[in-house]
Parts: sequence; C-alpha cells; structure tokens
Amino acid sequence: MKAKGLKRIVAALERLSPPPLTDPEFGLADAFVWECDPDALRAVARVNTVEIGLLVGIERARDTLLANTRQFAAGLPANNVLLWGARGMGKSSLVKAVHAEVSGIKIIEIQREDLPSIGRLMNHLRGLNHRFLLFCDDLSFDHDDSHYKSLKAVLDGGIEGRPDNVLFYATSNRRHLMPRDMIENEQQKGINPSESVEEKVSLSDRFGLWLGFHPCSQDEYLAMVAGYCDALGLEISLEQQRVEAIEWQQTRGARSGRVAWQYVTDLAGRLGKTTS
Repeated sequence: MKAKGLKRIVAALERLSPPPLTDPEFGLADAFVWECDPDALRAVARVNTVEIGLLVGIERARDTLLANTRQFAAGLPANNVLLWGARGMGKSSLVKAVHAEVSGIKIIEIQREDLPSIGRLMNHLRGLNHRFLLFCDDLSFDHDDSHYKSLKAVLDGGIEGRPDNVLFYATSNRRHLMPRDMIENEQQKGINPSESVEEKVSLSDRFGLWLGFHPCSQDEYLAMVAGYCDALGLEISLEQQRVEAIEWQQTRGARSGRVAWQYVTDLAGRLGKTTS
C-alpha cells in the first residue's frame, strides 16, 4: 500500500512539474524573448530596429559596442556590457542595431523580473551550436530587491562561469544599478557603505565595458531630426524643420534621440508618410 501511495505522489508531482525546455527553430529567427513559468524561448519575427547609421551623437559607444560584438561573433574574447546614462539617448536602440549589423548571433531579451531564472537559461544555452546575446533593458534594482544576486553569479561567479557562447548586454539609467539616495543614506550611517550597498555597487563592476550616454546638444538633436527626415524621405524645408523640431523639444522639456524620433513620427503622419 505504501509503495502504491508513493507512486501516486510521484505521478502527481510529474504532472505538476513544467515540461522540459525544448529548443525553438533557431534557423527561423535571430531574436527571441525568454519566458518563464513555464520556461520557453519565444521567437520574434520582426525586431523593432533603427538602422545603425541613424544613431547620431553616440559614435564612440557605437564603435566600441560593434567591435566587442564582432569579436564575440567571431568566437574571440569579448566583454559583458553595461550601457548607462540619459534617457532616450539610444541605449537599447544601439544594442538592437548592433545585433542587426553583426551576423552570426542570436539575441534573447530577458525581463528584469525574470532574472532569478537566468541560471536555467544559461545552462540550457551552454554547449549549443549558436552564439547568444542576452539583453536586459532598463536594468535597475530597488532597496529591497535581491534579483541582482542571480545576475551577479552569471556575470562573473559560479564554478561553471559564463558559457563561452553567451554574452550579456544591459541598459540602465543608473551607472551603479541602484538608487543614488540608497548609497547616500547608507554612507550617512557610517564612514563606509554597508555590505549590502557594496554588494550591489560591485555588480556594475562585473561588466567589462561601461558605455556612457549623455544628454545631447541642440546641434546633435537637430542632426538626428535631419537624419531621420532624410532616411524617411520627408520633404520639408530645413528652416521649417528646425523651427518645428526646436518647438517640439521645448514642449517636451528635453532633447534626446527619442524626442527627435517622436517629432519625426508626428511630421511623417502630417505628411501622410509611414515610418516603417
């Protein structure tokens, strides 16, 4: 009787356990989204990508990220990368544009809240006959957030280490991935930050490359607008374009690549053109 009871329990647990992760058709797509509960890689048919030549004012970051990604695609040593800085200045657009520019790698987007499952994803990708770029957009951690521990082991720690066929790129508005007031509050309590602060600050140190993005000048902003207009074939005089673009950024209270694109999207709509 006991044996039968144990068999029923085992069978019930097997029914409750998630099915094993199966590989998608990697030959049919170059981009995927990681989903957990249950674990799955969902293919993305069309990536929302900006042509790399349209990304103005971030040439240094562009060239560095391109070189690092090409090294990785060629099977050479390459670094995990943190792209940090001003909002709307093209951090995530650059990652997607570089992926489109460099052949031979698959990109997998993972959400910040799914980081605790990243170890399972890495173990599954280890040894596969493809090279994978894991991408986490808008990465940051709050005061009581422990998700960073999962990422920390992936970037640098653990006995197995990061698989040779996997690289990790992340974007963030924060250089140290944590609220500034947390660092300041902890420092006010004593001479040195607490161990928890040190632990979180050290996370950003595990990215081999830091690429900074800073607010653009008006000339750079107008160059972005002009580049988008040329690429989309929007016919408008340079003077009208300049006046409207400046008025648009003044109403938004900011200048950035995102604001430039939003103005151009509005302009294209008024002219009866598409942006795709």
